[in-house]
Amino acid sequence: MKKRNTKILLVDDEPDVLEIVGYNLAQEGYQIVTAVNGKDAIEKARKEIPSLIIMDVMMPEMDGMEACEHIRRIPELNNVIITFLTARNEDYSQVAGFDAGADDYITKPIKPKLLVSKVKALLRRLKEQDQSSETLNVGGIEINREEYKIVKDNLEIALPRKEFELFYLLASKPGKVFKREEILDKVWGNDVVVGGRTIDVHIRKLREKIGDDLFKTIKGVGYKFEV
Repeated sequence: MKKRNTKILLVDDEPDVLEIVGYNLAQEGYQIVTAVNGKDAIEKARKEIPSLIIMDVMMPEMDGMEACEHIRRIPELNNVIITFLTARNEDYSQVAGFDAGADDYITKPIKPKLLVSKVKALLRRLKEQDQSSETLNVGGIEINREEYKIVKDNLEIALPRKEFELFYLLASKPGKVFKREEILDKVWGNDVVVGGRTIDVHIRKLREKIGDDLFKTIKGVGYKFEV
């Protein structure tokens, strides 16, 4: 993924944030598009189809959480990475962010160099995943990694990127217990910091969408997929 072909949408109602963050990412060679609220973000995302959206939570007209939920329902934007960049650092706010479909949650203030490193890590993982075209068939469920598509009982199930990646990981080795540390490493990466309840939130959503009995909790260890 060449940087000059990588588009990032920055969403914030503070001009200073758009200017500073946009400048630092543009210096790295990324194409930068900006929006000033949630409604604007949805329109710009539809038009530009960015690889990454960096979005504030508290904004006028429509906040980041609601905008994220809207974007996750747009098929052509299903694979976009969304990360919040916000001063809200409460645990419940982070959980709400992941519930809304975000891939990461970054709190302000953050040094520009660290933010750039996080962006590179997210986009690097995107590149690695897009290079894989493997399809799994497990327990009557077809999992197409190239198209980010799941078909169960002849019905297609739409999953946000991180839910898909977590499901793909667990389903790749049915019966294996994946430790929480391994899941964080393979799905989010060592250099991407997420809240402690991130995995639990994503597992809960997978149970709701695919089947509660398929995902087993190994208390104090991690999770496994059983068919």
